[in-house]
Amino acid sequence: MEAASVIRSARETAGISKRELARRARTSAAAIVAYESGTREPSLPTLQRILNAAGARAEMNIVAAPNLPDAATLGHRLEQVLELAEHLPRRPPLLRLPYPPFAR
Repeated sequence: MEAASVIRSARETAGISKRELARRARTSAAAIVAYESGTREPSLPTLQRILNAAGARAEMNIVAAPNLPDAATLGHRLEQVLELAEHLPRRPPLLRLPYPPFAR
């Protein structure tokens, strides 16, 4: 499960508002809103503190690591981007810079 749904579920089960959960967890209501909407991910200690404030138990398997590509995949993507960049048109260098003349 994602942290956002775990926090929301714990808060709704406890029957408390986001503001009350924030007060109990010693954080801001804006942080709770961000965590529940998924725009921010809490650290594991913060998640445990929020769940404890809601009266729920934090289990270690509820926070899944994001699905990040491995180094080989990232390397292949970089290679593709660099190859594409080679095919983009290039501007010839300017021989004379178009500065306005100085007033004398």
